Amino acid sequence: MKVRKAIIPAAGFGTRLLPASKAQAKEMLPVVDKPLIQYTVEEAVGAGLGEIGIVTSRGKSAMEDHFDSSPELEAHLREKNKLDLLDEMEKISRLAKVSFIRQPRMLGLGHAILMGESFAAGEPVAALTPDDIYDCVVPCIKQLVDVFEERRGSVIVLGRVDREGTKKYGIIKVRKQLSDRVFEVADMAEKPGPEKAFSDLGILGRYVFTPEIFEAIRNTPVDTRGEIQITDAIRVLLDSQPVYGVLFEGTRYDCGNKQGYVEGTIALALKHPELGGPVREFIRGRLGK
Repeated sequence: MKVRKAIIPAAGFGTRLLPASKAQAKEMLPVVDKPLIQYTVEEAVGAGLGEIGIVTSRGKSAMEDHFDSSPELEAHLREKNKLDLLDEMEKISRLAKVSFIRQPRMLGLGHAILMGESFAAGEPVAALTPDDIYDCVVPCIKQLVDVFEERRGSVIVLGRVDREGTKKYGIIKVRKQLSDRVFEVADMAEKPGPEKAFSDLGILGRYVFTPEIFEAIRNTPVDTRGEIQITDAIRVLLDSQPVYGVLFEGTRYDCGNKQGYVEGTIALALKHPELGGPVREFIRGRLGK
């Protein structure tokens, strides 16, 4: 039951970031000095997940180029004696064993994860949405993997949400609280709104699944938009095995919308070893005007 693989669904249109995402995959938009998806891959690698399956669609080939080696660029950097940059570029292509999985039609997050069934090959698998950057001492997905390997059941990440958040995220019903941060899940609902929400515990884009998730997805009916929601598939899974939720420790930036993207960029720029000081001074100067 050791988790070695991760699926990253990255086939969507990125409509919340239009027009920036019109001709460029949102996952390749830069956050400080790295594309958004690289943060997600690095999080998975930091949790010991060495095989990554990225689910893509038409127009997303830049992601393949990014994680591939670039002999011409590397030769140029070597010739110019820019060895620090050369080392950084070579590290990207060596981060993990990255595979790309085509999703011909975008039919919801559940369907995107189902596209990774052959990649998972009967093993448990993590799933990470690339919209979210988690800034944690222990990688967010590692926090879930640890609980998975202890409890031997699927695990989802949880965060406290406000009333508005109940309209944006899946919300869980707690069966039992097992520790300060770990819960056994009784039920869940996708974007129920404040009046119907079971709790203030929202599902925030990180999962570790037993292999049975794929059969559960196949047994999940489509919603009114013709999509398969992963929340509905997890409810199907709950009929046959326990599911756990982990209240993560750290900070999350929802970079899939414009405000979260700007907030994440500023926060990570302030932590950058070269840019932190100048950016902080720039902000102080702007606020002083």
